[in-house]
Amino acid sequence: MTPEDLIASIDESACFARLADMVQHQSYSETDGERALAEHMHGILEGLGLEAMLQPVEGQRVNAIGTLKGTGGGQSLLFNGHLDTNPVTTGWTVDPWGGVIDDEFIYGIGVSNMKAGDAAYLCAVETILKAGLRPKGDVILSFVIGELQGGIGTVRMLEQGVRADYFVNSEPTDIQAMTLHSGAFSYQIDLTGSTRHVSKRAEACDALAAAAALVPRINAMTFTGAETPDHRAVNRAHVGVMRAGLGDEFHEWRPPQVADRARLLGTCRYAPSQSIETVLEDMRVVLRALELEFPGLQWSLDSYDQRKNKPQMPPFEVSRDSPIVKAVNAAYQTVRGVPQPTGPVAPSCFFGTDAAHLAAAGMEGIVCGPGGEFNTMPDERVRKSQFLDCVKIYILTIAEICGLEPAA
Repeated sequence: MTPEDLIASIDESACFARLADMVQHQSYSETDGERALAEHMHGILEGLGLEAMLQPVEGQRVNAIGTLKGTGGGQSLLFNGHLDTNPVTTGWTVDPWGGVIDDEFIYGIGVSNMKAGDAAYLCAVETILKAGLRPKGDVILSFVIGELQGGIGTVRMLEQGVRADYFVNSEPTDIQAMTLHSGAFSYQIDLTGSTRHVSKRAEACDALAAAAALVPRINAMTFTGAETPDHRAVNRAHVGVMRAGLGDEFHEWRPPQVADRARLLGTCRYAPSQSIETVLEDMRVVLRALELEFPGLQWSLDSYDQRKNKPQMPPFEVSRDSPIVKAVNAAYQTVRGVPQPTGPVAPSCFFGTDAAHLAAAGMEGIVCGPGGEFNTMPDERVRKSQFLDCVKIYILTIAEICGLEPAA
């Protein structure tokens, strides 16, 4: 059977059923539902004949890992995706856990981020097995938890020795080939001024006014030390929360007084040629300039994630000449008949992904998965055609990297 015949044999209805089944599990981070879906995936992996395990992460939280052992002579390939999802927001018009499918889309919370990617590599392996084929190299399917807590599931997976020659992380890129994404960390800025009654405002140091002036400056930042234009392209700083008032408790009941306290929470995205510390120093330069404009202003700046003991999401980069990149590029060309967009593709390049942890462990890989266009929004959805194309791309990638032969 040729690779083209193999992708033509995909059971589309079965693929949609797999994805709908995953969507119908409410798997919010750090809930019983997250574990329940991991256990469900473990059962599916066992049913397919893979070597399956529930891998401890922390407390009662577990990853589901399945290995399709190769017959020998091929390279190994790890697929990686997370089961935990963001919460449902207002504005939904379909059941977020219904697995609703219409002529164009499949809907559900987490379907884009990133159950469609999870289901795509599961369906790729199922298609290979149903065709009576086996890979020459091992294919590892990892369904991890806690990506939304900095990738704790993948970090624990790596600590327990799971490795492969290459990996595909299936975060949503609208099946473009992402070879570079930024690192991510959160920060906290505290500003302290001095209060006066509004009648003596000129004598005050207004922490609220200083914070308001600071927001657009931070949001416009790029950082020093970017070695290439691609690295500079993934720089971004953002203020997401601003609070101001009186005293350490930010009292709001006395608005005739000038605010003496303000707090900003936000995130920064940086490139492999930069670091958390170099970004923080760039931010300190901005804060020192602000201090000159607001005499008496005091400030502090800290990395918010480090104080919470979360794993950091470091940056990720792989050469466009890597065998895994070339394999995915060729698969996309076969499936869609056009070259695959490749590089720091936006907006995905501003995500943090577990690819960074996998690369830090010494593996070469790529980020390429279905979804993204309608990610993290009411009626989150993925195009059915894109999901199926991703299944095909993964099948062809397994064929190229691992090799396929008839099962004994």
